[in-house]
Amino acid sequence: SRGLPLFQRLKSEPKMSNYLLDDSPLSPGVIYRLLSGVVCPRPIAWVSTQDKQGNTNLAPFSFFNVASVNPPVLAFSPLLNGSGELKDTVRNLNDVAECVVHVGSEALIEALNTTSASLPPGEDEFTLAGLEKAAMPGVSVPRIANAPVAFGDHPLAGTLVLAQVVSIHIDDALWDGRHVDMDLLKPVGRLAGSDYIRISDRFAIERPD
Repeated sequence: SRGLPLFQRLKSEPKMSNYLLDDSPLSPGVIYRLLSGVVCPRPIAWVSTQDKQGNTNLAPFSFFNVASVNPPVLAFSPLLNGSGELKDTVRNLNDVAECVVHVGSEALIEALNTTSASLPPGEDEFTLAGLEKAAMPGVSVPRIANAPVAFGDHPLAGTLVLAQVVSIHIDDALWDGRHVDMDLLKPVGRLAGSDYIRISDRFAIERPD
C-alpha cells in the first residue's frame, strides 16, 4: 500500500481514533498534513529579517500566534526547508537577532504568496514581490511600507522563534484606542494545501459573567 497516493494510503491505514503514535509512527509529512488541516485557520506571520551583509529576507509562516502579553511576545515556528535545512529566516536571526513580524492581510495576499518562493540566500523577496521598505523603530530590519500592522522584535530563542515586541506600527485607521477594525484590516488565515480563508463570515457570542 506504500506505493499508493497519500489520500488512498490514509484510507487503508488504521483509523485515527485513539491512535498511538508510539505504536504506529506516522511520517513527518503525514503529521504536517494532519496538523495543518485541523489546526486552522491560522494567522500568518510575514517576517522580515536581514543577514550581516544587510541583505533582507521576507517570508510567511502560518505556525504563528501570541505567546505572552507581559512582556509582549509573538511566537512563530519556521519549519526546515525541503532539503531538511534551516530557512534563511532562521539563519538571518542567528546573524542579526532582530525581525519585523507583519500580520498577513487580504490586500497584500498576492505579494505574501510571492514571498513564499524558495530563493537563493541573499536574494531579496521585497524586490521579488515589488514591496517598498520602511524603517521600523527599535530594530535595524525594515518593515513593509504599506503593511497595516507590523511589530519590531528581538527574538528570544531557537527555531521556535519567541519574538519580544519592542516597537509597533499600526495604521491610524485600524485602531480606535480600544478595537482593531477587522473590516479594514481584513486579515487572512491559512488552511491546508494552497487554501486561505477570509474573516468575512463572523459571529459573536457574549461571554458569561
